[in-house]
Amino acid sequence: MPIEQRQPQGLVDILDKILDKGLVVAGDIKVSLANVELLTIQLRLVICSIDKAQAIGINWWRSDRFYAGESAGAISEAEYDGLKQRIAALEQQLSSSKKIPQGSAERKGR
Repeated sequence: MPIEQRQPQGLVDILDKILDKGLVVAGDIKVSLANVELLTIQLRLVICSIDKAQAIGINWWRSDRFYAGESAGAISEAEYDGLKQRIAALEQQLSSSKKIPQGSAERKGR
């Protein structure tokens, strides 16, 4: 009966398998003093390909502006101009409400 020798796998082969199947690392760290829990840290790490992540329902990078680029969540120029006008109007209202007509403070004190 011949003994079958296994070929050593390279790093690329191992990474390919991990990304294809996925790897989950989970752990909890609890810090206690005199049987009183002071701190709990829950660690969850998922390593997989983007295709695998989408298959299991993980796609947070699509809505994150940093990863999705400028088009995701970007506002149009018309919306930007409208917001600038609203800010200017609010600033004007704020500055006009802070101005107290002269003599009104003197009348209140009497």
